[in-house]
Amino acid sequence: MLEPIEAEFARPPIYTAEQEAALRDEEVESPGLLSQAGLERHRTQLSRIASTHLTRVGTQTPDTTEVEKGEGEILVEFQEGEGPRNWSKGKKWLATMSTSMLCLTVALGSAMPTGDLPGTAEGLHVSDEAIYISITLFVVGFGVGPLVFAPLSEIIGRKPIYCISMFFYFIFTLPSCLAKNIATMLAGRMLAGIASSAPMTNVGGTISDIWAVEDRGIPMAVFSSAIFMGPCLGPLFGGWISYKTGQWRWIYWVLFILVGVVFAATLIMPETLGVVILKQRANKLNKAHKTDRYVTAHQKMHQQSGVTFGQTLKTAMIRPFILMFLEPIVLFMSFYLSFVYALLYATFFAFPIALEEIRGWNPGMTGVAFLSIVVGIFIALFLMPIQERLYARKPGCPESRLYPMMLGAIFLPISLFIIAFTGAYARVHWMGMMVGGALFGFCMVSVYISANSYIVDSYADVAASAVAAKTLMRSLIGASVPLWITQLFHNLGFQYAGFFLALVACCIGFIPYIFFFKGQSIRNGSKRAMKS
Repeated sequence: MLEPIEAEFARPPIYTAEQEAALRDEEVESPGLLSQAGLERHRTQLSRIASTHLTRVGTQTPDTTEVEKGEGEILVEFQEGEGPRNWSKGKKWLATMSTSMLCLTVALGSAMPTGDLPGTAEGLHVSDEAIYISITLFVVGFGVGPLVFAPLSEIIGRKPIYCISMFFYFIFTLPSCLAKNIATMLAGRMLAGIASSAPMTNVGGTISDIWAVEDRGIPMAVFSSAIFMGPCLGPLFGGWISYKTGQWRWIYWVLFILVGVVFAATLIMPETLGVVILKQRANKLNKAHKTDRYVTAHQKMHQQSGVTFGQTLKTAMIRPFILMFLEPIVLFMSFYLSFVYALLYATFFAFPIALEEIRGWNPGMTGVAFLSIVVGIFIALFLMPIQERLYARKPGCPESRLYPMMLGAIFLPISLFIIAFTGAYARVHWMGMMVGGALFGFCMVSVYISANSYIVDSYADVAASAVAAKTLMRSLIGASVPLWITQLFHNLGFQYAGFFLALVACCIGFIPYIFFFKGQSIRNGSKRAMKS
């Protein structure tokens, strides 16, 4: 299976040559994302630090007398068989399922309100266009929040960030439940979007913390399914809730209750970041023995590098923009992924037009139609092991990751043509829309996972910032969709609006093929990409 899609977001990048040598490999913590050379540099650096004026101690409590008599610092490290990678499978799956549930909850929050946007607009006495902004602002938060949450997770750990994120997501969902005017609704949705963004960027890191590369296939499939299925299940749940209760507020109340339950679950989740676990252990030992001799290799590395949290945060916010505008691979792949993401949000508005306005379906049955996209998602995930076998024929070459994307680039416009010319006419059986939806779901996942993996492999030393650039562009473009998509379908007509989107997909479909054949020379000419 593939490496984390959204998760390895921001690490402390570098300023001086010495700092670069010390910290570059931390930018992508997962060994699965490190080049072999980078991993060896990381191990060598840790060994050098650990062997300088340090006494080693495992996670077992040391003898108090020895601590009192000894001098110098004491290195706290995992003994053989300890650490998150050595947890039992039951504990690993508990962490995997619980964090994946966080992603599903966040994705549902972005899409459930689309189940009855006209009802919400009527209840708040505003236009449809005004209420669409509530979706836009929530998605914008996905791109803004990680700039803070991701660097913090590397300092204070995964669990505290999940707890903080879900707590504020819970709190800021309440204004939407009680909103009496559009201002309250928009403010609540914007804050909820920012607060909820942490799981979308950090869950892949959690999976990397606890699973070895060779065992990561099924856990990553679960994580990927949560990311892609959430937006598809949202209209289903939201549509039926609104249809059965007759009240749009119940969509937000159900979401509020769900987020509250999930937040309570984060309180009992285990910490998975090894360096933070060791740091907590060292702090406990220092407190118990009234000393400051206990340290971790990670702490020593940061002390010697001199990189402060302010520098980390500053670079995490600046470097993605540098990569976005100066690296062709990041720029064009991010644009393609943003287009696919925009198409997903376009379906939230296109399906109701085709099924409710043209065919007279109720919102609940329209929500059921989104299951066609879920079917396509599962088919794509089921076929992903084939890509791994193709990659194994030429390992270490990022371009070998592009086979699913090239296939998806062919069938993506076909799926849009099918949706356009079957959804536009009531006389055409609704199954045509379902076939187009399933094919779109298949293409979306094939393109998305393949392109993300290609970006990570091409920029192994700065992959976190490269993924951050993609995430920001994707969120901003996806957030704009509600502001223009209904006008496009109403003014051009359903069939011609869908035809226009299909033509755009045709025009940019060459992107994966260019990088498949010319990607190596592009990487070799770049100062930041991995050389072949």
